[in-house]
Amino acid sequence: MRKKIDIPLIITIFIICIYGIIMIYSASSIWAEYKFNDKFHYIIMQSIFFVIGIILMIIVSKIPYKYYLKKSNTILFICFILLILVLIPGIGTVRNGSRSWFGIGGLGIQPSEFMKLALIIFTSKYIYNNPKDMKSVTKGAFPVLLITMIVFLLIMLQPDFGTGTITVLTIVAMLFISGVDFSFFIKIGMVGLVGACALIIAAPYRMERIVSFLNPWSDPLGTGFQAIQSLYAIGPGGLFGMGFGNSIQKHFYLPEPQTDFIFSIISEELGILGIITVAILFLIIIFRGIKISIKSPDNFAKFLSFGIIFQLSFQTLLNLAVVVGLVPVTGVTLPFFSYGGSSLLITLISMGIILNISRYREN
Repeated sequence: MRKKIDIPLIITIFIICIYGIIMIYSASSIWAEYKFNDKFHYIIMQSIFFVIGIILMIIVSKIPYKYYLKKSNTILFICFILLILVLIPGIGTVRNGSRSWFGIGGLGIQPSEFMKLALIIFTSKYIYNNPKDMKSVTKGAFPVLLITMIVFLLIMLQPDFGTGTITVLTIVAMLFISGVDFSFFIKIGMVGLVGACALIIAAPYRMERIVSFLNPWSDPLGTGFQAIQSLYAIGPGGLFGMGFGNSIQKHFYLPEPQTDFIFSIISEELGILGIITVAILFLIIIFRGIKISIKSPDNFAKFLSFGIIFQLSFQTLLNLAVVVGLVPVTGVTLPFFSYGGSSLLITLISMGIILNISRYREN
């Protein structure tokens, strides 16, 4: 017998989305008026994706989650094709140095965002169908990791190190709780560390980000510029902030503040109270998601919901760590808040899947 949908979760999702849209307007109005002669440009675009995303979330929340068990291979294959197509000049669009987008009119769709969810669905199905093999590295973890590394390489060809890292670590976390031998993760962690170092050395701009992270003032007008301007925004916030709309850093100091560094503007304008509000909203979503995962009726639902919530949590923590200067700049968005249609759409679709699983939760 189906239960009622998780009402606290769906209310929190609506609140955090509206909060995000309001802050996108505040963060982007100056930049939008300069670039498009319309200070409402970004909020209108994000609102369109919000409406589409909410409609999709409601639709997806009514689709039985076991549908994805049957269609996981097809979903993964389609996302593979899209990841390949986006790399082809003339089909994929270059933005900020990465060929990660399909340009559709004035809108942009990022296939790597959809691949993150597709890989979670596929891995959940694989673990569900092969529970006894998961203790074996060769039979259990290796096939999933092989596909994950192919996905990672395609994403790195764009290049998009932040999205690739989130994708890989989410799948590793899912394998970890599936029962794979712990020593395997020590070995793969060492391999991953060597690989990350190789990728950093291979691309000079990544090494520059590492250097600017260690000492932003070594290049304050170049690679260290964003980190410094972000801290300048966070610093004066205090308890109540400078007031909604009163950010100084959004006046062309912090580049495109409506995207990866929107949390800096929240901190500057709304202060510690704004930060606490953001944290509470995310914690409610994470707590409800974990509760739904624990009470899921079968392992497919458990791993699917866990993968979605882990990815959301890790991406949120990574974005916040970048904004406050704890890790180098990665280009990772803050879910629900950063401007970006693909990110918002796939986040809301993912929440729709969680909401559907909540209908089948056990007592």
